[in-house]
Amino acid sequence: MAAQAAAAAQAAAAQAAQAEAAESWYLALLGFAEHFRTSSPPKIRLCVHCLQAVFPFKPPQRIEARTHLQLGSVLYHHTKNSEQARSHLEKAWLISQQIPQFEDVKFEAASLLSELYCQENSVDAAKPLLRKAIQISQQTPYWHCRLLFQLAQLHTLEKDLVSACDLLGVGAEYARVVGSEYTRALFLLSKGMLLLMERKLQEVHPLLTLCGQIVENWQGNPIQKESLRVFFLVLQVTHYLDAGQVKSVKPCLKQLQQCIQTISTLHDDEILPSNPADLFHWLPKEHMCVLVYLVTVMHSMQAGYLEKAQKYTDKALMQLEKLKMLDCSPILSSFQVILLEHIIMCRLVTGHKATALQEISQVCQLCQQSPRLFSNHAAQLHTLLGLYCVSVNCMDNAEAQFTTALRLTNHQELWAFIVTNLASVYIREGNRHQELYNLLERINPDHSFPVSSHCLRAAAFYVRGLFSFFQGRYNEAKRFLRETLKMSNAEDLNRLTACSLVLLGHIFYVLGNHRESNNMVVPAMQLASKIPDMSVQLWSSALLRDLNKACGNAIDAHEAAQMHQNFSQQLLQDHIEACSLPEHNLITWTDGPPPVQFQAQNGPNTSLASLL
Repeated sequence: MAAQAAAAAQAAAAQAAQAEAAESWYLALLGFAEHFRTSSPPKIRLCVHCLQAVFPFKPPQRIEARTHLQLGSVLYHHTKNSEQARSHLEKAWLISQQIPQFEDVKFEAASLLSELYCQENSVDAAKPLLRKAIQISQQTPYWHCRLLFQLAQLHTLEKDLVSACDLLGVGAEYARVVGSEYTRALFLLSKGMLLLMERKLQEVHPLLTLCGQIVENWQGNPIQKESLRVFFLVLQVTHYLDAGQVKSVKPCLKQLQQCIQTISTLHDDEILPSNPADLFHWLPKEHMCVLVYLVTVMHSMQAGYLEKAQKYTDKALMQLEKLKMLDCSPILSSFQVILLEHIIMCRLVTGHKATALQEISQVCQLCQQSPRLFSNHAAQLHTLLGLYCVSVNCMDNAEAQFTTALRLTNHQELWAFIVTNLASVYIREGNRHQELYNLLERINPDHSFPVSSHCLRAAAFYVRGLFSFFQGRYNEAKRFLRETLKMSNAEDLNRLTACSLVLLGHIFYVLGNHRESNNMVVPAMQLASKIPDMSVQLWSSALLRDLNKACGNAIDAHEAAQMHQNFSQQLLQDHIEACSLPEHNLITWTDGPPPVQFQAQNGPNTSLASLL
């Protein structure tokens, strides 16, 4: 018996020594690999050699699986060798499923592998992989939630928002069961965001109400709580802005701005949450800050506070440039494109067409770097080019750009915005009556208007008023324009108010009612100067000149004529500069990805008559 015991002890000692030796060589190789990976610059080839050196030792399954995961991760993140990365991650996933209590390696392998599949456009391979990982991860709250988020995001990128919403609903219920109200709120807010994208407003309202209650009642990490409030308020603000309710949104926007100020004063706590399901955050603080700038710009643009929009755009773009030096997150490029889209519209209104054109070119360059970004913003890009074409009086090109944008979008609000602008092009051309009647019927604000946006419906009334004015049906025009004024005053839509006032002033001038005309044109001029809207200022100053002449006010007429001359010269100079830029050739692009480079022109080839 004693001999047997001694033999057993010797065997155990030998096994322990072998395990210790195995651990020492493994740790040594791992240490070298990490040293090379974190070197400056990283020595990825040497790191990979060290990890590959593990396999000849025929290590235990746990070490083998973990090493395959580490190799797959290094190759995926630091090289273009996706084939080898995929091979190692597939082995890690396969081996780790045979090992009990090996969740971190197993689910990280599944998560990374599905990411790689998506990058290779093998979405059909990623989905079943994630579904299986979700199915077997129910006892691991962190990974179960993370994989649900990942599959929901995959469905969202495929525009399958119904499946994504279903998964987020499953995640919210799971988070409630495992006692994580924080992550439950994240799932519900994400679902609310997708419902807003789908325009399912009947479902959004009760869901946002529930989210508001959960966020207010949750007592946890202050930064996590405030980040939930930012998410919640961003959804509320964008919901109002989508509905064109610029005045109604102000209390929510103010709350959001205060909330981001609070977050910026809080210090990140290193204490990890006790519930592993709480180990998520929505966005980094710096990203949230840019997002709040972005929605502020959106509000300022819609309300017609264009100098404020410019100020916040400058702040946001400066912050983005700093962040992009350290962070290659795709969301930063999305923020940058959306900011540029809004500031381009501001430039076109304020009479800075050349700058707007250069910024359109900048958006093209950003879209060239990312097919997904281009896919998401192609319609907006052609819409901006259409607006630019209108501003330089290239009506045929404007029509081509708007038609292209309509073909590329299935977003209802953008569709209505494009149709409204295309209708104004047909009105100015004066010879497209059948096409114009067809368009006006599709955006009839008196009945069955296709979207719920207050702002777009007010704009549709304005376009109808403009058409009636050109047709000489002045009483009908006045009815439509008064409807625009009523709606734009209700929600502080300053640009629509200014445009409606000056057009009403023009109608009263034509009808010989000079006093009433003056009552419209003077406030239009004041509002246009405040925005500032260069085209309305040009129009108003011409009307004031003619009104004062007709009333015998020579001094006022001379002053108005001088203002009109100044505005004309500014617009003319900007027009010539814009049309002389090589980027002006973008107006002919209507198909495929953005052109890579532009040929310089000898000079402008567009009519200046409309500016004089």
